[in-house]
Amino acid sequence: MGAETEVIHQSIQVLDVQYRRTARGIDEIVDVPAAAAAAATTSVESPAFVELDIRASDAIPAISSEPELFVPAIRSGSFADIGPRRYMEDEHIRIDDLSAHLASLLRCPTPSAFYGVFDGHGGPDAAAYIKRHAIKLLFEDADFPQALQADDVFLGEVENSVRKSYLHADLALADDCTINKSSGTTVLTALVFGRLLLVANAGDCRAVLCRKGEVVEMSQDHRPIYDAERHRVEECGGYIDDGYLNGVLSVSRALGDWDLKLPQGSTSPLIAEPEFKQTILTEDDEFLIIGCDGIWDVMSSQQAVSIVRRGLQRHDNPERCARELVMEALRRNTFDNLTVIVVCFSNEQDECSTNQEDGAKQQKAKVNRCSLSTEALCSISSWLEKCGGGN
Repeated sequence: MGAETEVIHQSIQVLDVQYRRTARGIDEIVDVPAAAAAAATTSVESPAFVELDIRASDAIPAISSEPELFVPAIRSGSFADIGPRRYMEDEHIRIDDLSAHLASLLRCPTPSAFYGVFDGHGGPDAAAYIKRHAIKLLFEDADFPQALQADDVFLGEVENSVRKSYLHADLALADDCTINKSSGTTVLTALVFGRLLLVANAGDCRAVLCRKGEVVEMSQDHRPIYDAERHRVEECGGYIDDGYLNGVLSVSRALGDWDLKLPQGSTSPLIAEPEFKQTILTEDDEFLIIGCDGIWDVMSSQQAVSIVRRGLQRHDNPERCARELVMEALRRNTFDNLTVIVVCFSNEQDECSTNQEDGAKQQKAKVNRCSLSTEALCSISSWLEKCGGGN
């Protein structure tokens, strides 16, 4: 898609529900391949799903049954900009307190949060549809698992439910006659339940966790030029032309794009199957960045983490950090729409108190240094006077 010369700035309003708690804990990260992303063999009513093999993940982290010492204090901010494009095709959602938002519909470990970035192509239809129906597709219609503890069983059931929701959403785009069949969207969603962070990705949006200033990749870009995706595409009868799937699309996984997937039920090189990554959050985990490819086209994950980290140290405002990241991408001449969500896992008040305490200590040290310096000057002055008197 070509870049336009006109630059238009456009902010997008999103749902923002705050939730804050504090504490400490343990560390573990696991990459779950898409083929092992589900928890139990299940049949789905739609004919397109009859042959799907929904399996238990063999790489799910063991979640300790010991008392949790760390609980993330979740707060977030987001910013979206049309960039140099003529049309805005990105959408996003952020909910800092999912259990409060869904009320009696969801019984889950707390704190709970939900975030999503939907990067549309071929028009805004598909991304707008997924944002509008995300809560219904993922939680209300999906028989989302209910539990008060984020143990291994719960994690497996959540993965299975989210995976089926992505696939059902893909079919829903095909069935809705108001959606342009050439419109599609990449989808990246992040769920937090207690200390558990679970990311599901289909496309080239990216989630990056900052752990003590270092990058932990929480998603894998799905582009046809990468070896794993190229191999899968070619096995399905597709081809790569100048980096594009079947010479048309720059991603190898997306929802929608039914002009490339038809007829329903046939094997397509373009799939809606998400890949999962999860980690157990600890006090070392500072924040998560979720962004569309307009960000990652012009900067690395580590560069983005460094920009956000410096911003939080200056003003401790995740929304300002999201905006600063977008503005930096524009400065670097990105050619796409831009959307960023920054999710912090630490307590703002605690950090402020620590900063104030450190500032007080530094000020005291300065006063002490000034006092010693004054005493030294007095002693020297007195000594000089005595020496002068002796002559």
